[in-house]
Amino acid sequence: MVLKFLFADAKITKLLKISGFKAIFALKILIKQADMDEILQQVRADLRRSMNGIASKSMREKGLHYKLNFGVDVPRLRELSKRYLIDAQLAELLWGQETRELKILATMLYPVHEFDMDKADKWVKEIPNHEIREQASMNLFQKLDFADKLVQKWTDSLDEEIRTSGYWLFARLLIVKSELVNQINQKEIMEKMISDLSTGSYFLRLSAQRALIFLGRTAESFSKKIMEGIQNFQTSDDAAQKEIFDSLSFEFTDFPD
Repeated sequence: MVLKFLFADAKITKLLKISGFKAIFALKILIKQADMDEILQQVRADLRRSMNGIASKSMREKGLHYKLNFGVDVPRLRELSKRYLIDAQLAELLWGQETRELKILATMLYPVHEFDMDKADKWVKEIPNHEIREQASMNLFQKLDFADKLVQKWTDSLDEEIRTSGYWLFARLLIVKSELVNQINQKEIMEKMISDLSTGSYFLRLSAQRALIFLGRTAESFSKKIMEGIQNFQTSDDAAQKEIFDSLSFEFTDFPD
């Protein structure tokens, strides 16, 4: 394997020594086709050294099933990702593995400028569960300069899983206050999300509710429309709908009458 060491600037190194600290260097791995299998083995070795069996078991008990799960937390995965170069070929290799941590690392290591619409449409269909949906949206999808187009396209899908990803991405754009939100037909998506609050899919409801919360926080006009749209939930016999009504009502109580 070819290793590349990026040493600190000489002046910084000197200052660190004067301060009594050792010079710090970052280890990066140069990506080459011939090295792919070796790099994959190195990543797996890093994960084994960081594995958490208790966390892995807890995830399984909560319904997060993977072929392989090392139980490594996301902050640690972010640290590990810094050991490798941002590279599309490596990210594709990791994404193709049925391992929780490798899929998450893939979303951290794919170069944003190389990730196009076709690739996004392919990956969204391959998302295995909600955790990976969250990570892909936060680490990659929300950073794309066409994220608004993905939201419009995915929220219009008849596939509930894709629609769920569309709502979650919309929520992420609202959270980070992306300017791309202004390019989205928010009223149209709001109506779709209100409708999907009555669906039988838990994660579709969850994603719609989360996005509605952040949309409602942007303007009182939205929060009022949302509450009007779910007014019948207040007296519903469905416990889930009552819970949604109470939750959204609580979220929007800060707006003045």
